[in-house]
Amino acid sequence: MEIGKKIRMERIINRVTGRTIIVPMDHGVSVGPIDGLVDMREAVSNVAEGGADAVLMHKGLVRCGHRAGGRDVGLVVHLSSSTSLSPSPNAKILTASVEDAIKHGADGVSVHVNLGDETESQMLADLGKVSAIANEWGIPLLAMMYARGQHIHNSFDAANVAHCARVAVELGADIVKVSYPGDIDSFSRVVEACCVPVVIAGGEKMNSTREFITMVHDSVRAGGAGLSVGRNVFQHKNSAMLVKALRGVVHEDWDVEQAMELVGND
Repeated sequence: MEIGKKIRMERIINRVTGRTIIVPMDHGVSVGPIDGLVDMREAVSNVAEGGADAVLMHKGLVRCGHRAGGRDVGLVVHLSSSTSLSPSPNAKILTASVEDAIKHGADGVSVHVNLGDETESQMLADLGKVSAIANEWGIPLLAMMYARGQHIHNSFDAANVAHCARVAVELGADIVKVSYPGDIDSFSRVVEACCVPVVIAGGEKMNSTREFITMVHDSVRAGGAGLSVGRNVFQHKNSAMLVKALRGVVHEDWDVEQAMELVGND
């Protein structure tokens, strides 16, 4: 790996464990200023102090989340967008460039692709284009890959998840983000088919902290490289403490009970 990309990757993925805790904060474009993402400096500070490896946001929010002090945290700038108000919310378009991200101090960039949508071909073209440019600049690329469309009956189906992950790898992603298919065996097969780190998404807010931590724990046992989860982290009542517990699971191989002792049973 070219040294510039290697250095930036180590700002996102722990160089010792090969795993990461990324907290996406790009939800404002999709659904507006939801709870947990109103005061961006507070949101970033909480997860940074807890020990997150990186945060992920759109270019315009970088200035809102930048802090003069506190623990450092990696930055991934998201390049694609759509809103829930659109008649085609699954159709993501590029609204920023790799060069924009570099100018904003990013350690990496990310692109969202929904396989199965009517605009899949354009999203794949955009992923390929960004991959080439990011590689030229030595910028790691995270691809968020989901199976979402008229003919997709179950986006969490293991075969669909594996297909999503493999597309990302084959088009040049350095980190792949996919849904967790629900069990260790099926996710291990997803990971085995990828030669780059695979992290899990969080999806909708879960019913309990234990359920969330168990999912993260099982994904790591399956060979996953950690998580890229937003709402289940920044909307937690004590996001800093939750991230500390996640660091134990992801980077120190804690079991679920050890993590729950830190956050309390809920």
